[in-house]
Amino acid sequence: MADEALSAGAVARRLGVAVTTLRTWHQRYGLGPSEHVPGHHRRYTPADLARLEIMRRLTAQGVTPAEAARWAGRTPDAVPADTGVHPGVSAADGRDGGGSTIPVGRAGPVARGLARAAMRLDPVAIGETIARAVQANGVVATWDGLLRPVLFGIGERHAATGALVEVEHLMSRCVSEAFAVAVRAGTPAGPPRVLLTCADEEQHTLPLEALAAALAEAGVGCRMLGARVPLPALLEAVNRTGPAAVVIWSHTQVTADAAQLNALLAAPHRPLLVLAAGPGWLADSLPAGVLRPVDLTEAVSLALAVRDSLDQVTPD
Repeated sequence: MADEALSAGAVARRLGVAVTTLRTWHQRYGLGPSEHVPGHHRRYTPADLARLEIMRRLTAQGVTPAEAARWAGRTPDAVPADTGVHPGVSAADGRDGGGSTIPVGRAGPVARGLARAAMRLDPVAIGETIARAVQANGVVATWDGLLRPVLFGIGERHAATGALVEVEHLMSRCVSEAFAVAVRAGTPAGPPRVLLTCADEEQHTLPLEALAAALAEAGVGCRMLGARVPLPALLEAVNRTGPAAVVIWSHTQVTADAAQLNALLAAPHRPLLVLAAGPGWLADSLPAGVLRPVDLTEAVSLALAVRDSLDQVTPD
C-alpha cells in the first residue's frame, strides 16, 4: 500500500542505505519515523520516506549531510501542495510553469530554461543547451552548475510526487549523449591512462560519464566500462589495457564492496592509482592506498597528476 507505514529495515531497502545510516540521520538531524503506536516501534510514514529520499539524493550529489537535512526537513509537506512551488524554487520561479516547474535552486536562468525543456520532453533544446554550456564553460562547470541542479530538481519532484520518471529518463539520455560527444572529440589516441567502471551491481553511470568527458576535455585517455561490472571482468579489463588509474563508482553503500578495491590492489598489473568515487564509499572503510575524491574536480586533478608523472618518466 502506498500509504502504509514502514519499518526501518523496509525503508533502508527502498533507499539502498544501511539501517545504521537511518539511525544516524534520525539522531543527528531529526529525520526519523513519525508514526507511533503505543507498545510498538515507531514507523516511517510516506512523508518521512519522501524526506529521506531527498536526503539520500542530496548526499549522493555531494551535499553535506547537515545541509541536505535542512533541505529535506522542509520538504515536501512544508510547502502547500496546491502552490506548485517547491523548496529550492522562489515564488517567481513557480509562476514559470506553475506546478510543472522543476526546482533548480539558485542555478540561474540557463538551468531554468533547461528544466523547462526537460518538462516539454524536448531533446533538441536539451542537447543544444548542454552543448553550448560545455563549449562556453567546460564539462566540470556544466556538470556542477547546470546539470546537477536540474537532475536533482527532477529527482526531488519525483521523490515528493512519484511523477517525472519519463522526464528523468529523457534528461539522463540527453546528458549521456552530450558527454559521449565530448569524449569522442577529446580522447587522445593510444592506450587509456584511466579506466572508469561502476562497482558490481551499480547502475548509476551519469557522474562517471561526466568524469569521462572531463578527462577527455583535459586530454587524458580513458575507457569507460559502464554499469554493473563484475569483479572478474574488471580485473580482465585492467590486465588487457594496463591503465595507470582505475576509478570505481558506487552510488550507494549497498554496491560499495571493499573487496573490489582489495582485488585491484592485489592484481598482478596493479594500477598506480585506485580511486573510490561516489557517495557509496565511506572514507574510513577504504583499504590503505585507495583515494576517495570529494568531487569531479578532484578526480580530474588526480588523474592529471598520474598522467603528468608518467609523462616525466616515459621517454619520447
